[in-house]
Amino acid sequence: MSAAVVQRGDVIWAEAIGLAEAEAGVEATPTTQYRIGSITKTFTAVAVMQLRDDGRLDLDDPLSKHVPEAAHGGPTIRRMLAHLSGLQREPAGEIWETLQAPDVERLVAELADVEQVLPPGAAHHYSNLAYALLGEVVARLAGAPYTEVVDERIIRPLGLTRTTWQPEPPFAQGYFVEPYEDVMRRELHFDLRGSASAGQLWSTTADLCAWAAFLAEGREGVLPRETVEDMWAPQVMWDPDEWLLAHGLGLMIARREGRILAGHGGAMPGHLAGVYLSRKDGIGAAALTNSSAGTNIELLAIELAEIAIAALPAEADQWRPGEPAPERFRSALGRWWSEGGEFVFFWRDGKLHARLDPDPRGRPPSAFEPEGDDIFRTVSGRERGERLRLVRDDAGDVVRIYWATYPFTRSPEIFGADS
Repeated sequence: MSAAVVQRGDVIWAEAIGLAEAEAGVEATPTTQYRIGSITKTFTAVAVMQLRDDGRLDLDDPLSKHVPEAAHGGPTIRRMLAHLSGLQREPAGEIWETLQAPDVERLVAELADVEQVLPPGAAHHYSNLAYALLGEVVARLAGAPYTEVVDERIIRPLGLTRTTWQPEPPFAQGYFVEPYEDVMRRELHFDLRGSASAGQLWSTTADLCAWAAFLAEGREGVLPRETVEDMWAPQVMWDPDEWLLAHGLGLMIARREGRILAGHGGAMPGHLAGVYLSRKDGIGAAALTNSSAGTNIELLAIELAEIAIAALPAEADQWRPGEPAPERFRSALGRWWSEGGEFVFFWRDGKLHARLDPDPRGRPPSAFEPEGDDIFRTVSGRERGERLRLVRDDAGDVVRIYWATYPFTRSPEIFGADS
């Protein structure tokens, strides 16, 4: 087993124990490569989001727009990313028995033989097939094989030198450990071929820590922070009765005693993997093992991250004086009311902000960007995307604010008071 902890992009602890290859007595080290299985899906999701940002696709495009010959072409790209497509879990055939995965051409041709097990959007249903098809969407729109696109646009720019499609030494041999005796068997290497975008990659804990840091903050030239934030937005609950695990756009999102960690797990014959990170704390962990039995590696990564968060309390932000608000906006600052709700409008870091006071949910304040004379757009926080308009009197002072069409006044008023 190999494990590591990342804090603000830096690996601050790493360790490996046990054997990478038992027969030869080769010890595992932090540089040992393991198969990461479905963590590959997060790379696929980033590639899709790059194409979205490039204007090559819309997340609400149906699959048929980009793979027109595909049977079951109705699910949208968004639903495929969030496992809401309703497509059956695996490609046609019993590939986990034969270990003979189809190439891309056969995978698409055999879609007529697979089932739409749920209506699109009905409920969460994990589908490797959906992610195999997303890889083909990436390839067609980028005009190059999926693996080349991910190498050129993601892996190399991020410097993930130990993240590869085939194992590169030193790597761990996968094993099956017998449940009732201390005997193990070597697992066969399984090339996913046309389903590479669902689980083909190998990596190390150091590379996965760097990947987790990227998935928290983004990187200019690969994926901006704003797009990463889109990926963290929950699309569906895995467990609608408890609300402890959700799926965003390619990310698994776990809620643990009020803290949110996102990442992904992975499983392939003889290998288990997990990587999770808390954006709020900037701390995460990766864990890899070359046995497919005996541990919940995703939970181990989450718990390791939680231990690190508890041991490494965040430094409090220190207040520093900033630039004053422009003179023409100062009359908009202070306390305003929307019917019975009291809000504070303030200027910070060069932007107009607003917060409910008090906010029982503790949500961060909204931020606004100017869009014209006395017109702003909400860019974060509550009412994101909505317009804010300032109304002035003859002296030029702001006397009313309209936000998401709701009137804000300097004292509490009922709606329709002026009518």
